[in-house]
Amino acid sequence: VLQGYAAEMDNPLMAHLISPELQNKKDILFGNMEEIYHFHNRIFLRELENYVEYPELVGRCFLDQMEDFQIYEKYCQNKPRSESLWRQFSDSIFFQECQRKLDHKLSLDSYLLKPVQRITKYQLLLKEMLKYSKNCEGAEDLQEALTSILGILKAVNDSMHQIAITGYDGNLNELGKLLMQGSFNVWTDHKKGHSKVKDLARFKPMQRHLFLHEKAVLFCKKREENGEGYEKAPSYSYKHSLNMAAVGITENVKGDAKKFEIWYNAREEVYIIQAPTPEVKATWVNEIRKVLT
Repeated sequence: VLQGYAAEMDNPLMAHLISPELQNKKDILFGNMEEIYHFHNRIFLRELENYVEYPELVGRCFLDQMEDFQIYEKYCQNKPRSESLWRQFSDSIFFQECQRKLDHKLSLDSYLLKPVQRITKYQLLLKEMLKYSKNCEGAEDLQEALTSILGILKAVNDSMHQIAITGYDGNLNELGKLLMQGSFNVWTDHKKGHSKVKDLARFKPMQRHLFLHEKAVLFCKKREENGEGYEKAPSYSYKHSLNMAAVGITENVKGDAKKFEIWYNAREEVYIIQAPTPEVKATWVNEIRKVLT
């Protein structure tokens, strides 16, 4: 891909096949694929080769390089831009010519998906290795490596949702790390404690997608898009946010193990939040508690 497509975009002999709108768009189309390639070629592959005789110790190798795996997050965040560009120019003569020269049966977009597939494959391989390494030296490292890779996958997944937020005026990066995101039923009570929350619970809930950052929780409305691939990915229109410094939490709401409350400014505003499962609720309550303490 890097030699047969990316480098060809700079090849003067191929320039006449590239439409003007596509020129200078190499970084958008390929993202940081070159960085990923060099990481594997120069660093990770060599490290792995040291463990050929001791595969059960390979967890170490992952742990030593874990920071470098963040490059996948960058790649995945760029993917929607890359796909949108590809859709505009997929029938370009330039790409057809590159594909013909490489004798590839599949077009470029199949290869641009590889890094996304690769990062999801590692966790399967590590799980499989753990299965056969229960009592060996190195099992703990494998487990830790698996946990770290799952953490990176979660960060990739969360950031894919976060870049789809629309209508937020500020800079999302100023809200600190994105800790959790997910869809919930939400009931609100804005009166200063006059009406009982239980009267409200009869009303139809709002569907909201919540993004929990270190400094704020954002409430967004999910909009499903029509289209293919990432175009079909939802976008989230921003509704409002609560500053975590003024938030309180009630962990249990009578009568429903999936509900908890977030309240604001000494219960001036109360949000009853219903998670899809008690487990999801527990995870969120734990994360919010961590932020608050």
